[in-house]
Parts: sequence; structure tokens; C-alpha cells
Amino acid sequence: MSEFSRRRLLAALIAIPLAYCPAKAEDPTDSILVIGQRDRPISIEPRGLSVSLGDQQLKAVNAFNVEDLIKYAPDFFVRTRFIGDNNAVPGFRGTHSTQSARALVMVDGFVISNFLGNSFAFPPAWGTVSPTEVGQFDVVYGPYSARYPGNSMGGIVNITTRAPERTEAFGTVQGFIQPYRQYATQESLWGGSVEAGFGFKQKDGPFSIRVSGRRLETDAQPQQYYQLVAAPAAGASTPISGGVVDPALLMQTPVAGDFSPVHERQDQLRAQLRFDSGDVHAEALFVYWWNVESQLHPNTYLRDAAGNPFYGTSANGGRLLLNGTAYTLNGSSSFNLGIARKNEWLGGLKIAAPLLGFAVSANLSTLQFDKQTMRRSNGYLAGQTDGPGLSIEQGPTDWYTLDISATRTIGAHAIAFGINANRYRTDQSTFGTTHWREATGPLLSNEIFGKSRAIGMFVEDEITLSDRLTVTPAVRTDFWRAYDGGRIEAVGRAFYPPRHDHAVDPKLSARWAPASNWAAELSLATATRFPTVGELYQGTLNGDGSFNINSFDPSLKAERSHDANLLLRHHAGRVTVTGSIFYQRVKNAIFSYLGFNQNGVSTSTFKNIDLTRQYGAELIVEASDWPLEGLDIDANAAWIDAITVRNRADPASEGVQFARIPRWRLNANLRYRIDSATDLSIGGRYASRPNSDIDGLQRGDTYGYTSELLQIDAKLSHRIGDSLHLSAGVNNLTNDKAWVFHPYPQRTFVIEAGWTL
Repeated sequence: MSEFSRRRLLAALIAIPLAYCPAKAEDPTDSILVIGQRDRPISIEPRGLSVSLGDQQLKAVNAFNVEDLIKYAPDFFVRTRFIGDNNAVPGFRGTHSTQSARALVMVDGFVISNFLGNSFAFPPAWGTVSPTEVGQFDVVYGPYSARYPGNSMGGIVNITTRAPERTEAFGTVQGFIQPYRQYATQESLWGGSVEAGFGFKQKDGPFSIRVSGRRLETDAQPQQYYQLVAAPAAGASTPISGGVVDPALLMQTPVAGDFSPVHERQDQLRAQLRFDSGDVHAEALFVYWWNVESQLHPNTYLRDAAGNPFYGTSANGGRLLLNGTAYTLNGSSSFNLGIARKNEWLGGLKIAAPLLGFAVSANLSTLQFDKQTMRRSNGYLAGQTDGPGLSIEQGPTDWYTLDISATRTIGAHAIAFGINANRYRTDQSTFGTTHWREATGPLLSNEIFGKSRAIGMFVEDEITLSDRLTVTPAVRTDFWRAYDGGRIEAVGRAFYPPRHDHAVDPKLSARWAPASNWAAELSLATATRFPTVGELYQGTLNGDGSFNINSFDPSLKAERSHDANLLLRHHAGRVTVTGSIFYQRVKNAIFSYLGFNQNGVSTSTFKNIDLTRQYGAELIVEASDWPLEGLDIDANAAWIDAITVRNRADPASEGVQFARIPRWRLNANLRYRIDSATDLSIGGRYASRPNSDIDGLQRGDTYGYTSELLQIDAKLSHRIGDSLHLSAGVNNLTNDKAWVFHPYPQRTFVIEAGWTL
């Protein structure tokens, strides 16, 4: 796609929504909601920039996974590399795409954020919800409410699932295809999903139930590529041909092949039981999620002297000769085959009822890793013959969360107080095996383990000073402990002393309506995010499966932020404009430094950065039936300046735009009602090219970099009566090739049919 075409598409994406036409006035809402569907109240405290998405927005998205539903939210992204991705990490504003511990994600108030670690390997458990089960998606930016722990430093997401409102049966069938072309890889990648369930509600009673099941199966594009490694010219070498040269790569050596398409199969079973009687509400939720991810068909671009596919050799010490240049391929660790299995279940109980004049609510939940294994061969030959390999076994691993709160309005005061508690536990073992598929003959290489727990208390008072002004002071205190951490290796054992820390974080928010149709809000906060057990104890592996003792830090300090957000919102008839400016300063930010070890394997090292700072501005436009009858527009633009201010561990990073944070983000969704039964929607996302590393030395638009992104999506939907709907769509219409180190999907076509009885 040419630069001129890219700029023209970008201009078309933002020109209409940023045009502004005043119209008839209306009163501002009590809560300053952006893209604010009004059918239901927001499910989390709307302090700072707040977004609530309902059916109107959700049905306009080609959604394969639940996280797809929020792809057009302001200054927000989810690192989804392919359909069914298990490493889909959300990010807000200037949050790095692997800072997963700065996003608090919940389903119906039950925590699904994986705070066992802080990287792309610890995403929320999105697989516990299917897209069709979502009734509402709420997003709040920043840690401005005292009700939530410091993991809300980036923001908060709550998914509200569909309540069993009547007796019904329902189902959805979906199919999709992605023609993928990159280097010498050419694949037509197919997939689909099927979902069915039923709801039952007592006609004159308090009980209701909703049960559903879903299977998703798909092939996705290869996520990584092998490169040849330059070797000294002297010495005997095996002659080969082939390879693909990409001069834009960081390491400018030929690409040898891909890691294999990813075959993904996911199964989900979900049940929700509710009791509603007067002011008493009780709810039980259980979800079980099975996942198998296979990479069994690596593709080599190399050929031997006879023209056969070449996957490496141990002859001549693995030295190769290609076009007169000597290389190596690390034959024992290239073109591996692998299978990962992950079974998880989420269970939660919730009750809300009046007590002593207070509205009291409590919920308890747990997410359990019932089974999680990753098995990998030691090279291509071992993969084909079920030879030696590596097995990583997770467990016992789980987390528990408890939330209790009480609210009451006394005169001008809306008082709230409560307590949150959580406990996280991880235990991971790595084995060398004689047969990689069955993991037979296991020999322990290492075991890493640890626990953490936190208890937090909060109190806030929303004071109505006048019809136009409310002020909410609040304070939160947290007590944190990490314990039982250690590692076991063949060469010995190491156990780490327990850690204790605490924090007191004040918050202040003021909401003011200076005139009719105008609303403003100023939010100030401090927040503390304590290290996860993964950052403290769970490091990465060397190429031989041994533990990299430099890849973690048991003495990491907590991240401490100072935050501010100013909102100004104006209703003008059918158009609403919101402006937002924000600021965040983080002391001892925890960052994962990425690099390669002596075996060419990507590793990460967690360290504290002395001080980071971000500020920025956002402009959000909402229009209903404007400028044409039947046309609704949600569009937003964000400018972000996020830098490393002080970093004694890496002075070269000081003053540099923070890694993976673009200067500009633009998102938009346009929905047009063609007639009473037919809708057309067009969505677009743009992010300018960021730095790929913290020192700002790596900037590119190919494999291994975080690139510029410009993707346009389209969807056409048609309803037949009240019981059947059909849709067809395309994601990445212009086939923009974008990267987040790994390749994003190319153009993908989808069809869907759903019914309700």
C-alpha cells in the first residue's frame, strides 16, 4: 500500500467525524460517558475517561474473540495477533503492549486478569466469554477510583454478560478465511466457530439460568520466522539454496522459514444461575475453557543440493554455504514442532442486598489452571520422529479474589467503603524428555514457584455541593506480601525471603456542569502496583531449557504513579464532543527488557525504571443520525507523549519515546441503517509507528518491529424477522501488513448466521 494511498485512507477515516455542527441543546448526563450507550448504567465507577459500549456498538464489529468488541474504543488497543490468540494483552493510552499487570479486567465483576506475571504471556482469561454472550463492555481509563487496586494504573475493563431474561434457545455459526502471503509462505487459512445455548426464566419466580457452549477452530498465520546466522568463512560447509532476503530486518540475513501456521481449537462451557427478589440479587457463574494450540508444520525456504526441503544438519558443525556466504541455522533448535494445552475454569459467587441501611454487595471468585502444558521438539527431525524435546508443566496455579462493598446516601453524601483481597499462586516445572509428544522420560531441568497476596481497603464520599457540582474525595490503603518463592534446579535450590509492602493512595474527583449541555470533570489520584510473582520469581529459559537466573528480580520495587485527567464534554443536539487531557508520572516502573541469549532465544529481564512520564490529549466525537438520517458515528483521536525521564540502568533511554507507544492513535466506527432490517458498518484503526525498543534505536515496518497500523473493517448485517440474522464482513480491507514483532492478520473474510427461538 503506497504512502499516498495510506494518507488518503487516513484522511477519509477522520474527516467526517471531526467535522462539527452545533444543533439543538440537551442536558449533560450525571456520568460523563464517552460513546455512552444509555440503555444500562455503567458497571464500574466512571472516574476519568469512561466508555460504555452496548448492542449498537458491539453488533457493528466482526468479532471472533470477545476482546475484538472493544477495538474502536478511544486511545485503547488489544494486542491480538490472530483469531483465538492466547496472548491478547490490553493497553490504555501510554501503557506498553506487554504491561499486562496494569489492566484490571473483569467479567460480571469477577477478576479474569492474570496477575501471575506482567508480559504478553499473562493476558486476561478472555476465553471465558464468547462475543455473543456480551451485553455490555465498560472501560475506565486510569486509577481514579479508590474501589480498585493499583493494577488499574492503566485502566479497568468490565464485561457484563447477557442475563437470562426469558426462556429461549439460541445459536450462532461463523466461518472465516485469511489468504496469507509473507516471504515464501503462502497459505489459505480457514476457521470457524459454532455456539448454542438456552436461557430459562421463571415466569412468576426469582430464578433464572443461562447455559451456552462454543467451539472455535482455526488456522492462523505463522507468528515467527527463522533467520540464518552469519558464521566465519573458514571451514567446511554444506551447500544450500533458497532463503528470502528482507533488507529491512534488524538482523540482515536471509529468512530460512516460518515457525508453522498456528492451529487453534478452543471449547467453552458456560453456566449462569441468578436469583432476583426485590432488592436481593444472587448470582453464580461457572465457565470451563479447553484450549489446544499446535504448531506442527514449519515451512523451510531452504533447499539442499538435490533440491529437497532442507531443515538443518549437524554435518560440518551445522555450517551452511548460501550464495558464497557461510551461515549456521542452530540445527538442534530450528523448525521445532510444538503443542500447548491450557484448561482453565472460572467460578464465582455474588450477592447484593440491603443491610442496616446500606446497599451491600460481595463477590468471591477463583480462576484455576486445571491443566497447562507446553511440549516442544528439539529440532525438526526429533519433531517428526517423536524424539527428544522439552516439556513445561504449569501447576498448581490459580488465583482467588474477594470484593465486599457498602454504599449509602445520607443527605448530600453518597458514602462507599469496602475491602478487596486476592491471592495468586504459580508453580512451573520444565523437563527434558526423550519423546516430546508424550513427555516420556522426563528429567527435571528447573522448577519455579511463588505466591503473593494483597488486602486493600477504601472509603469515598461523593458530596453534592450543588445541582451542578459534586466532589468525591477518597483514600485507599493496600497491604501486600510475596512469599514461598524459589527455584529448584539440578545444580541446587534457592529460596527467597518473603517481601512486605504497603501503600496509601488518595484520590479526588470533581464534576461540574458550568452551563446547560456542558460538563467537566477533574480527577487526581495516586496508585501503587506491586510486583507479580512472575516478575519476582518466574524468569525465562535458555535455549537448552535451563533457567536464566538474570531474567527476574526478587527485589523489585512497587510501581507508584501520580495521575491527573481533565475532561470537557459538550452536547449539541445529535453531536457530542469530548476533550480529554491526561498526565501520569510513574516512579520505579517495572519494565521487561527484551533481548537474545547465547542460543538466539528471546529472553526478558525485569528491572525498575527510575521515572517515566506520559501526557496526552484525546478528542472524541459521537453523532447520532448525523449528518445523514440513519448514520451514527463514533470517532476519536489521541496524541501521546510518553518518555523515560530517568533510568540509571539504561541512561540511553532517557528522553526517548517509550517503547511500543505511538504518538498518534485514531479509531472510528461508522454505522448506517440502510433500512429497518439492514445495517452497514465501517471501522478503522490507525497507530503511528512507535519505537520498538526502549532506547529508540529500532524502528521498522517488518518482522521483529512494532510497526505503523492502518486497518479498515466492514460489516453488512441483515435481520430476517426477530429470530434470524445474517452478516458478512471483511477485516483489514486494504490488506495492510502490520507487525507487533509478530505479524498481524492480513485481509480476512467472515460470514455469520445466528438464530433465537
